Amino acid sequence: MSLIENFRNIFKIEDLKNRIIYTVGILMVYRVGSYITLPGVDASVLAETAGSAGGLLGLFDLFVGGAFSRAGVFALGIMPYITAAIIIQLMGAVVPYFQKLQREGEEGRRKITRLTRYGTVAITLVQSIGFAINLIATASQAIVVSDIAFIITAMIVLTAGTVFVMWLGERISERGIGNGISLIIMIGIIAALPVGFYNEVATKPNAILVIIEVAALILVIAAVVLLTQGVRKIPVQYAKRVVGRKVYGGTTQYLPLKVNAAGVMPIIFAQSIMFIPSTIGSFFPDSETIQFLTSWSVDWTGLTYSIVFFFVCMFFTFFYTAIAINPKEMADTMKRQGGFIPGVRPGKQTVEFIDNILTKITLPGSVFLSFVAIFPAIAAGFFGITAGFAMFYGGTSLLIIVGVALDTLQQIESHLMMRHYDGFMKTGRIKGRRRA
Repeated sequence: MSLIENFRNIFKIEDLKNRIIYTVGILMVYRVGSYITLPGVDASVLAETAGSAGGLLGLFDLFVGGAFSRAGVFALGIMPYITAAIIIQLMGAVVPYFQKLQREGEEGRRKITRLTRYGTVAITLVQSIGFAINLIATASQAIVVSDIAFIITAMIVLTAGTVFVMWLGERISERGIGNGISLIIMIGIIAALPVGFYNEVATKPNAILVIIEVAALILVIAAVVLLTQGVRKIPVQYAKRVVGRKVYGGTTQYLPLKVNAAGVMPIIFAQSIMFIPSTIGSFFPDSETIQFLTSWSVDWTGLTYSIVFFFVCMFFTFFYTAIAINPKEMADTMKRQGGFIPGVRPGKQTVEFIDNILTKITLPGSVFLSFVAIFPAIAAGFFGITAGFAMFYGGTSLLIIVGVALDTLQQIESHLMMRHYDGFMKTGRIKGRRRA
């Protein structure tokens, strides 16, 4: 009953109710747009001739809610923006100019946002050409205009569509609830769940097996929530300062180090690497040697693929954590603010202490994350679950859904608590993930 009462409280708060309705409306606009076909494409012929995308294109199609395979105006979705943001974040670790922007506070963030938008347009223009050429090669019967006219039209419409989706995401972040970009990705992934579940039910001889599979899915989701929420808290003592009649500091706070600080990025990087062998094999269809060497990469449910994927994912977990978290910067910030870790000297020893703790928690985190990455293959290959439903047992899909859901619930929780309403969890508040 308390859960129902909490949902009622949401609609008692006018501002929160308007934000949720606004967010739902924007997401509906995005979903409708994903079904609008590009100019110059016969949708009925495309549905008959084009097969389901596989490999990297299949993953891309999942993120955009099927708009890629339908040749929709939102076929590229928000992914060029994500790509541009990742590139700029990686450049922030090696290029001094971007490092300087990251230290400039709000002004630096505005410049980074502007550069990300410019990068989004540039990446979309390039990807739109590749999309048009691929569609001409795979479903030429569905193209009702000349190839040149279709490529030019696709460049204009797809770029405008991606910019519009980016604008929708920013509107959600500003006037809605949750992170708009993340919600758009999540709603695209969830759109595949009903079809996947229906196909799974249709293939099972009795309902008992379906119930067991749903129960297993709930357990996996609970484990992923624990992984996402896992934090090692390092106590930080701040020195007491007296300014006039006021006393500042003298309190103990905590430096939270997440078990999975890299988030979903290691799986995305690892999946991109795993598609390289099969791509190389497609370039040399007549070479028996290359086909033999790359044959293991074709079956994503195979044992060899899962083992390689597991260790590649572990490597990228350590790699991305090293880029995303800088122990030296943390130590310098604490030193400037008059903070120190009890029993550890400021400076080099603090850096080594944080780095040591980070390594210890990243190792089990990387192992757990790697198991999450290969669990869809285990579910499909060893338990006979259909591929469309198995992908929700782990991997990128589940991590994105759980992370975004927790972040959105945390924002709703904060609105409820500000109005003195009980939150969804009375023992321990929901803690949303931080954006990378």
